Amino acid sequence: MSIRQKILFAFSLVTIILIGAAFLFIFAQFSAYREEEFLQRQKERITSTLRVLTEVKKIDEKIVQSLNRLTINDLYNEKLLIFDQNKQLIYTSIDDTPIPFPGDILNQLSEKKTWIEQKDGLYDVVGMSMTNRDNSYFGISKAYDTFGYLKLNYLRDILISTFIGISVIIILVSFYLSRKLTQPIVNITRKINNYNFNAAYTPIEFKDSKDEIAVLARQFNKLMKRMNEVFSFQKHAIQHISHELKTPVAILVSNFERIEKETDLHNIQAWIQIQKEDTKSLSEIINSLLEIAKAESDLSMVKESVRIDELIFDVAGEISSIYPDFQFAVEYSDTDDENNLMVPANVRLLKAVLSNLMVNCAQYSNTNKAKIILSNEENQLMIGFENKGTVISEAENQYLFQHFFRGESSIGKKGFGLGLVFVQKIMTIHGGNVSYSSRNNDTNIFTISLPTTAA
Repeated sequence: MSIRQKILFAFSLVTIILIGAAFLFIFAQFSAYREEEFLQRQKERITSTLRVLTEVKKIDEKIVQSLNRLTINDLYNEKLLIFDQNKQLIYTSIDDTPIPFPGDILNQLSEKKTWIEQKDGLYDVVGMSMTNRDNSYFGISKAYDTFGYLKLNYLRDILISTFIGISVIIILVSFYLSRKLTQPIVNITRKINNYNFNAAYTPIEFKDSKDEIAVLARQFNKLMKRMNEVFSFQKHAIQHISHELKTPVAILVSNFERIEKETDLHNIQAWIQIQKEDTKSLSEIINSLLEIAKAESDLSMVKESVRIDELIFDVAGEISSIYPDFQFAVEYSDTDDENNLMVPANVRLLKAVLSNLMVNCAQYSNTNKAKIILSNEENQLMIGFENKGTVISEAENQYLFQHFFRGESSIGKKGFGLGLVFVQKIMTIHGGNVSYSSRNNDTNIFTISLPTTAA
């Protein structure tokens, strides 16, 4: 069942049931009121008749007939019986309506039980005992409430016709409202079904508001944008990975062919050494791509409080084994408080960032030293990596953080154009940033910013 059908069915059913229950309640209350009012009229009829009978000293046939003719039209289809204290019939109305079991009713009446109500089909039968002039009397009345039932039937017809009319209106209104409310969902669903993932990203159009439809469309656009980015990255990555891996694999195959043909043991060992280096190069390419994928997907990674300068010294010690003559000078600026050096981070990923930037300092420096400057700005820890060397041109700067990009300064140096992409991804995950600048056309400055625990 669709949402439109659910809205139509639920709203119509609940509303119609409530209205029907209200109408039934009204009809039941009116029916009870009719019966109560008619019983009161019967009681007054018995009382007034007995009063007349007891006040007339001598009741002759003419008086009785006059009394019957006078009261016959008070209640239609009525039979009235009056008994004295000995339960002897002293008066009967001229109507011929039979009273069922008058003796049983008469026997039940007493000074303690003065009122009895019974139903004989649509007829109301009442019995009552009363005292007048120190004498006890009993009266039994059976009558049909013609006017009351006419009014009750009229009310019933009005309520039924009104109920049917309101039900039709409710169904039509429910259909209109359900269609109006669900039409935006239908439109969005149609656009989603017709969405072309192979075409350029185009967000679906919707009315900018705060309702659930706009929220759904907005979130769908975000999802589609992210998916397009993922697909774009996938296509881009596959193209470049195939390009990057094609040459190393071809070289490995070529080296094996040369080793196969080589007979000199010394040359074979040399080629094996070359093969090891080329295999390491291929492994580094694959590891870099895997690390980027991990960094992009590891959004719920565990973070801990890390002191950044201690981590820098650890990485510098590891790099010194590769570049023993290279030195890093660490300078502190506006970081008197140790808390300003503490950052919430994933140690493995942050260490990879520092290692990447510090290795770049060593590879692209014209001297054997680099400077690392620590400073604080608005609850952000700024870490600048400065080295002397060929600066990156403005034309190349815009592609600096794209996959597999390598500038002119990279010619003749090992690398795959993935390091800075890796750095940027990790900084984004940590709520930080990475940027590049240059000074005096001979100094490269990479700066990363991280929120401190003091923030």
